[in-house]
Amino acid sequence: MRGPHNIWRLIRTGATLERTGAMNVVLAAFNAPPRLRLVARILAWPFKWLGLKGDPALPPATRALTALGPAYIKFGQILSTRPDVVGDELAEQLKYLQDKLPPFPNSIAKQMIEAELGLAVDQAFCEFSEPVAAASIAQVHRAKLADTGEDVAVKVLRPNIERAFRTDIDAFYLAARMIELLSPASRRLRPMDVIAHFEGVVLGELDLRLESSAASEFAANTAGDEGFQVPKPVWYLSGRSVMTLGWAEGLSMADNAAIDAAGHDRRILGARVLHLFLSHALRDGYFHADMHQGNLKVAANGDIIAYDFGIMGRIDEYTRRVYAEILYGFIRKDYRRVAEVHFEAGYVPADRDIDEFARALRAVGEPIFGMDASRISMARLLAYLFEVTERFGMETRTELILLQRTMVVVEGVARSLDPHINIWQVARPVVEGYIAANVGPKAILRDLGRTLRVLSRFGPKLPRLAEAQLIRQAEPARPLIPRDRNPVVWMLAGAGLLAAGVWIGTLL
Repeated sequence: MRGPHNIWRLIRTGATLERTGAMNVVLAAFNAPPRLRLVARILAWPFKWLGLKGDPALPPATRALTALGPAYIKFGQILSTRPDVVGDELAEQLKYLQDKLPPFPNSIAKQMIEAELGLAVDQAFCEFSEPVAAASIAQVHRAKLADTGEDVAVKVLRPNIERAFRTDIDAFYLAARMIELLSPASRRLRPMDVIAHFEGVVLGELDLRLESSAASEFAANTAGDEGFQVPKPVWYLSGRSVMTLGWAEGLSMADNAAIDAAGHDRRILGARVLHLFLSHALRDGYFHADMHQGNLKVAANGDIIAYDFGIMGRIDEYTRRVYAEILYGFIRKDYRRVAEVHFEAGYVPADRDIDEFARALRAVGEPIFGMDASRISMARLLAYLFEVTERFGMETRTELILLQRTMVVVEGVARSLDPHINIWQVARPVVEGYIAANVGPKAILRDLGRTLRVLSRFGPKLPRLAEAQLIRQAEPARPLIPRDRNPVVWMLAGAGLLAAGVWIGTLL
């Protein structure tokens, strides 16, 4: 579907922002310079009549995003958690996008359930409500299981949602390509890779079998986490377009007044949200990557309940260690070590000056410490960090996009609960605990042991592989075993050294 016809989609995007009055609101929220505002208005104004009208009852930005489609709604959901970036007024307007979108008829939902499960709704459920929440991709109904009477949530995809998402994503690809062509400096941010990553995440969210699997794995990982609950899937009533989960009863994380009235301490809840996210990302390498207020509730006992597992993040152990060391360096104000980690991981080109990079990182980190969080402008902080990365030639790391985006969202949720929260003070015990367990002598010995176990599984094959390699390498005019060209010999020698290292380590 990609092609020049997507130019129409981009033109209509600008036209819709202009027609609904959202253009000024969005540019003002991001503190766009006057020149950029003028250029944007000049480009969009002639096409204003082509823009979508949207629902006049909604505020301008919400009206425009809901009219443009699900991918734009997703973008608005993220912004709704960052009042420090877009302002309190716009953030409050965008909260509408989290779970208050117009639902589709109950009759269509029942038809989709019966087609997916091959079972009549009345046979599966003794009660089935009207939609209780509707978001960009699906809507949720409350029901009771016919066989047990258990309260459950039944999630049903919106009709034709995959096609609608693909339309938006195709336009995003065209926009990314145009950005790369018109601004060569932007290529270090790899906009095409970013959109490809976004596409993979979104398409995975459109298969509810994968979400059921994610809910099951996440529930198992977090079973021992104090103050945290994850509803479990009902597998026999779940499929590609339908998912059934245990019902999550609680107050919306977005309703501060109700949370206060129930006697919950919002400062504790804000710290717990951050603490849980970091624990899941570092300890498990598997985290909820869509933790906005619409996907979180507060139970009567004060537990945080997470649901909607369509977007989950996974990072490997090496990346977790890099991420933890960077956070730990900031917490300790060891900017030199933070810079070294960036260079060691290949995030910054080796030909750049490490001392200059460390000095630039200090300018990013120092304003955070010892200051009330409400006095920190995250928008300005992010703008300066972008300038630093551009100056030092850092490329966008697609494997960290979801982690970074989720950190932004989670911080926004925590700050909505406690405007004075200090993210570094909350993060410190989690990061220090991970560093103590995963960086140091014990971790080195554990890594050597794992490597040796992997090599041992190939033990029966090593003699045959070595013999075949030696026969192929044997030539009359050259040594029987050319040391610089025989990887098997080096692998065997390395295995021996590893075994010796592990043995010596155990003695120590």
